[in-house]
Amino acid sequence: MYLVNEERLEKMKRVLNSRQKDLIVFMDNVYSNHNLSAIIRSADAVNVGKVFYRHQQSQTLNDNITMGAHHWVFNEYIDDVEEFYKQMDNYQIVVTSLDEDSVDFREVDYTIPTLVVFGNEVEGISEISKKYATKKVIIPMYGMTQSLNVSVASGVILYEAQRQRSLKNMYNTITLDEETIKKTLKKWAIDDIIAKELRRPRMKQDRYGNVKWLNQKDKNV
Repeated sequence: MYLVNEERLEKMKRVLNSRQKDLIVFMDNVYSNHNLSAIIRSADAVNVGKVFYRHQQSQTLNDNITMGAHHWVFNEYIDDVEEFYKQMDNYQIVVTSLDEDSVDFREVDYTIPTLVVFGNEVEGISEISKKYATKKVIIPMYGMTQSLNVSVASGVILYEAQRQRSLKNMYNTITLDEETIKKTLKKWAIDDIIAKELRRPRMKQDRYGNVKWLNQKDKNV
């Protein structure tokens, strides 16, 4: 039995039924938690279901920026980047780069299986990512600055992917298998809710009015 109302459950099902299984994001040493959070929010907005990252194993996100998006987008830490790219041989690998041979990001066909890679805030994309890149793309700039903030760039590129996929009605095609949908619904509508409830601080008060907080350390009353 799911622990959400029918309206909420139906929304979850609609999201999973339109999830873009073969559109994936990799954050290549993006280290700012603000940027990590914003990229995950953009990924959720276009219904990307999986985001990979490296830099630190324990990913710190800003709830005020994700606005809950991190609950719906699965993320995974990558330790061996080269092995990761080798496993993506069925995907085109699109990296953002300021190199001379980079093409306008709108010239890429994002309707085929695509891994979009966003680089470090200071140094940009790593050399290993360039090594495995199928396409190197650039967002045209007409002012004095050379590039956009990585989180802004992610939104621009992902929405171009969304535009192309919408034109081909790809959001109306179910790509997740039935078992994956079932397991994800269980996580969202049962497991996560129980886990959240168990973390909720509870107050115990004795007959003298003394308060003790349960499930929360160092709670100030």
